[in-house]
Amino acid sequence: MIFKMEVDQEQIESFGVLLKQGAEARIFDSDFVGRRSIVKNRFSKKYRHPALDSKLTLRRLNAEARCMTKARKLGVPTPVLYAIDPLLHTLTLEFVEGKAVKDILLDFGLYGINEELMNELAKQIGVAIGKLHDGGLIHGDLTTSNMIIREGTNQLVLIDFGLSFTSTIPEDKAVDLYVLERALLAMHSSCGNVMDIILAAYRKSSKQWSSTMNKLAQGMNNINSHYSLSHLLGRSREESVKFNDGNQVVERSFDGG
Repeated sequence: MIFKMEVDQEQIESFGVLLKQGAEARIFDSDFVGRRSIVKNRFSKKYRHPALDSKLTLRRLNAEARCMTKARKLGVPTPVLYAIDPLLHTLTLEFVEGKAVKDILLDFGLYGINEELMNELAKQIGVAIGKLHDGGLIHGDLTTSNMIIREGTNQLVLIDFGLSFTSTIPEDKAVDLYVLERALLAMHSSCGNVMDIILAAYRKSSKQWSSTMNKLAQGMNNINSHYSLSHLLGRSREESVKFNDGNQVVERSFDGG
């Protein structure tokens, strides 16, 4: 059994320079045996019983590491996983030098669209998602903040597998695409048909695209009949989108950011 170790302020500072903190984890700019790295620390939730909190946090930590490793095996570029610390609940990862797709697309909105670059980015995104889905892996948080274009190679790298899970269910794959579509509409509406290019590349990359796209279309029809666009874009990750499959209702959460 692995017992919970409370992380004190001194240990937090030893992780490196805090870059950001989310609802589940802190992200640090750090160093791993002379190489620049990222440390992701999943912190405890005070409202949970300590034993349960430790168990759930460790389970999520290991699941994230497994999903990231599986993605690489499927041919999807991800940061290299250097180390896992089950006591401090940290993952140490490669620091990917490059620019987030979010920032690239926002620049397009400000300074004009580079059609060639946008097409290349969109195709890489569609191919990467197709590989994930055909391998039974759902990213769970496909936003442009979680995609980096590696400096020097222009290779797309997917990051943050904290909400990832394994599934072969078309509804789960459809929600993955829906999350991305909502994120693009919310943040990058000035980029025009970028989602169409992504889906075209997805269809070419995925051998199972047909059932997924059918569920995506069904889900969109169901959603649009119940919600206004402004309501959808204002929803938080804790709320869910429902895709109907006969008598079964599949619920998945999303974030428009």
